Amino acid sequence: MKQPAGVILAGGQSRRMGGGDKGLLCLGGETLLARVIARLEPQVAEVALNANGDVVRFSDFGLPVIADSVAEYPGPLAGVLAGMDWAAARGHSHIVTAAADTPFFPCDLVPRLLLASDKAPIALAATPDPERGMARHPTFGLWPVDLRHDLRAALAEGVRKVVAWTDRHGTATAEFSATPFDPFFNVNTPEDMARAEGLL
Repeated sequence: MKQPAGVILAGGQSRRMGGGDKGLLCLGGETLLARVIARLEPQVAEVALNANGDVVRFSDFGLPVIADSVAEYPGPLAGVLAGMDWAAARGHSHIVTAAADTPFFPCDLVPRLLLASDKAPIALAATPDPERGMARHPTFGLWPVDLRHDLRAALAEGVRKVVAWTDRHGTATAEFSATPFDPFFNVNTPEDMARAEGLL
C-alpha cells in the first residue's frame, strides 16, 4: 500500500471548551493544531484539514481545508467522509485521520495502523483502559476511500457513532501503550488544557 493521505478532524463545535476552534488554542507557545500537523505530516503523503465555516482562520497553516458534505455537524464520520472524497479525487487509496485536539498522539501512528490493516479493511488506534479493557480511539484510524459511498449512505440513514459503522466492515486495532499516559489524551475542557501543559 502507498503512503496514505492524512486528514486532521477539526469539524466539531467545541461546546465543552466554550465554542470556537480548539485546535487554535495555544499549548506551550504553539497551537494544538500546529502540534498535530507536526506529528502527522512526516507520516503521510499529504495533509488536509477537515473544518467547517470560514476557512480564512486556518490560512496560516497552508493546508487545504475541506468542509463536511453532510449538514448539521453529524460528528466525526462526516469528517472521515469529507477526507475520503478529497483523497479519492487526488488518487489516494487510503486516509489516516487524527483529531485536532490530541497533541501527543504517537509518532508511529501510521505505520502501526498500516500493519494492523492486514487483518481488516479499517484499522483504529486503541489503548488499554482499566474499566473498558482495550479502548478504541475512533478519530484515529486508517480508512480505505473505496468505502466512501457506503459511508455516505450510512450517514443518510442516520448512523452517527463511528464504531457503529466500522463494525459493519470489520475493524482491526493497532494497540498502543498508555504508559506513562494515554497518548490519545485530548483537550476538551480548560482542565484538560491545564493537564496538557503539565504533560509538556
